[in-house]
This record gives sequence, structure tokens and C-alpha cells, in this order.
Amino acid sequence: MKRILPLLILAALTFITVPSIMAQDAITKLAPEAFGKLTRPAAVFNHDKHNEKAKLEECVACHHGGADGKQDKSASTEGTPCAECHKVKPAGKATSLQRAYHKQCIDCHRAKGKGPVACGQCHKR
Repeated sequence: MKRILPLLILAALTFITVPSIMAQDAITKLAPEAFGKLTRPAAVFNHDKHNEKAKLEECVACHHGGADGKQDKSASTEGTPCAECHKVKPAGKATSLQRAYHKQCIDCHRAKGKGPVACGQCHKR
């Protein structure tokens, strides 16, 4: 009995903690290293819950491709960091990294009439 009790306790702890750890895997923190030191806290959201709530089934809705300043909603860039195409200080009229994030998120939230649109709603201190 003395040997079984620690195993039962370990099993119980596993069933309690594993789901919460797995849920954290879906949390996305938007703070690319390209920004360097942040002036506001990173925007944090649960990727899967967001997409479910927004009824987004296609990754390309947010992870678009494109060239020459034109978004291509048929070319998905999921898995590619935004900073690979959008630079913090872009050359010419290219969209900056910060503007790309803000435009993508805020424009969609405004169009749908749902979701945060003010700084402090995403960048919570």
C-alpha cells in the first residue's frame, strides 16, 4: 500500500496538470525578436480559441502571402515569421512589421465589429 499511494498521487497530479500545460501550447505571444526591446507588453492570445470564436478555418485569413505591397489571400505563409517579409524599418513604401500586425488584427476586428481595437486591449500591462 505504501508503494501504491505515491503512484496514485503522481497519476492524479498528471491528470490535473497535463491538460493545463497542453492548453498553454495554443497560446501565441506576438513579440518577434526583430522588435528588440518592447515599449508595451507583447500581445498574447489563444490561437485556437481565437480562430474558433472568429470562425476562421483557413490559415491564409491571417497568414497571407504577397509581393509588391499586395496581399495574396491564396498563398498561405503559415509557419513563416511575419518578420521575414515585414521589416521593423522597411525600405520604401513596404509595410513595417508593427503596421502589419496592427493592420491585420485591428482591421479585421473593426470589419467584424468584434475583438480588441485599442492598444491596452491587446498589450495588457
